[in-house]
Amino acid sequence: MLKTIHTNQAPEAIGPYSQAVVYGSTLYTSGQIAINPSTGKVEEDTIEGQARQVMKNLSAVLQAAGTDFNNVVKTTCYLKDMADFAAFNEIYAEYFVSKPARSCVAAKALPKDVLVEVELIAAIEEA
Repeated sequence: MLKTIHTNQAPEAIGPYSQAVVYGSTLYTSGQIAINPSTGKVEEDTIEGQARQVMKNLSAVLQAAGTDFNNVVKTTCYLKDMADFAAFNEIYAEYFVSKPARSCVAAKALPKDVLVEVELIAAIEEA
């Protein structure tokens, strides 16, 4: 059975999709971009600032599903410019200390012309 995850602590979906879905004991998030959920706007213009906002948004979705960064199994990261790879990795490493599997690709364009988007798959531990 599918369970849709929604939290006001992460941005509303900007299309016909959910913030995340749980199937069994696995969470699948939609890609998160650097929208501040309080304002609905992208406020940061550097890769570091946008990456931190993305991580805050992912954290909120993880918490709403009853899990956290330690249970992330796989991430997919999209960068507008691979020249930002090293700076993005520094922020990423602060949050994904468990070093999940990852793909990181360049994307010609991302929603709202952001610099980074990240989606993930995480385990939800049984209570």
